[in-house]
Amino acid sequence: MRALGPFQLGASIINIIVGAGIFMLPALLMGRMGASAPLVFVAGAIAIIPIALCFSAIGSRASATGGPYTFVGAAFGPFAGFLTGALMWICNTSSSAGVAAALAEQAGNAWTLFRDPLPRGLFIAAAYAALFALNAFGVKLGARMIVLLATLKLTPLFLLASVGLFFVDWSQVGWTELPSWSALGSSMVLVVFAYSGMETALVPTGEVRDPARHVPRATLSAIVVVVLLYIGIQVACQGLLGARLADSTAPVADAAGAIWSPAHGLLLITAGVSMTGFLMGNLFSSSRLLFALGRDGYLPRAFGRVDARYHVPRVGLLAHAGIALVLALIGNFETLALISGGAICLLFAAVSIAAWRAQARDLRGAGEPFRMPGGSWPMPLLAVLTMAAILATMTAEQWGAIVASLVVLVAVYGLLALRRRGVVAG
Repeated sequence: MRALGPFQLGASIINIIVGAGIFMLPALLMGRMGASAPLVFVAGAIAIIPIALCFSAIGSRASATGGPYTFVGAAFGPFAGFLTGALMWICNTSSSAGVAAALAEQAGNAWTLFRDPLPRGLFIAAAYAALFALNAFGVKLGARMIVLLATLKLTPLFLLASVGLFFVDWSQVGWTELPSWSALGSSMVLVVFAYSGMETALVPTGEVRDPARHVPRATLSAIVVVVLLYIGIQVACQGLLGARLADSTAPVADAAGAIWSPAHGLLLITAGVSMTGFLMGNLFSSSRLLFALGRDGYLPRAFGRVDARYHVPRVGLLAHAGIALVLALIGNFETLALISGGAICLLFAAVSIAAWRAQARDLRGAGEPFRMPGGSWPMPLLAVLTMAAILATMTAEQWGAIVASLVVLVAVYGLLALRRRGVVAG
């Protein structure tokens, strides 16, 4: 049943991208780059547009549920697809846990009770329980909640990004100050994390009506909206808070409060709604990724089944929510964001190469596919080179975490392949 139209898909992409990142990054970027922090969002936009074009191209040609797992698998075969899907799920689980930890921190800013370990843990557990319940009763209910949450959080953010510009001290915003290479590199990893989300939102493309037409339109429209919003918010936060921004634990709320004191509470609520929306979309899409892996025999068969009444993969929902909950209880947003951002760069590069191969081979499903400007290779090449440049700035510890995950995933793939062939009993 294809229940998602272009508006729901576009809202889902925006909903997942505009999660915790924009509520936490203005302070982190100010601390790294000083007054020139808005430049990194511009650089990130330049980097993400070729990626969005590649996602649009491959998403219009391989529309089965699974997202990047399906995209890369269609272009390069099952091993590459499994590795992409498993790595993506680990990224999604880590980012979900990090956002849940950030949500608990926002709750602690509003009510000091939630700064204590036990109330904090209960708060995170209750959040995941509610999200599971909303996702467990049908695709349409989940999609409607995504649209509602996107509307509730975007309205205050656009107001801050637009109205805030009238109160900005422009001496706090620098457009010509160039940061060091290391500062720019770590900032770009964070910004890629902040811009990521379309790879998760496009997992349920098998539930999208007319994907050849709607996937490119929803993806590109969502990216344009997000880029403009992020730049506006960073400028507003810097121009309203100045040097205080680097030490703020709730930068967006503090900036809104500098214009109108009651707005501080409103933006804390908005941050909570936004992070909840991210967690909602993350759970919605990641459970479909586990479904696709189970459907294709890379996970136990229970993951590849859907509920007979509501047509949702409840085992995938429960597994993703449960593991993310455990990680959220011990997670750290900044560390998880840096590792997840690096892994996302690898994922983006893989999808870009798959887009080149799919267009070169004229792989297609139903409908006329989207074609990248300039032919099959310029956009993928630009995307891969950009991701490689960002990855070159990562630390040894961040690389170690990603490489260790890849080694484990290769071992898991080999074990599951043996099980499918009947070599290993079970």
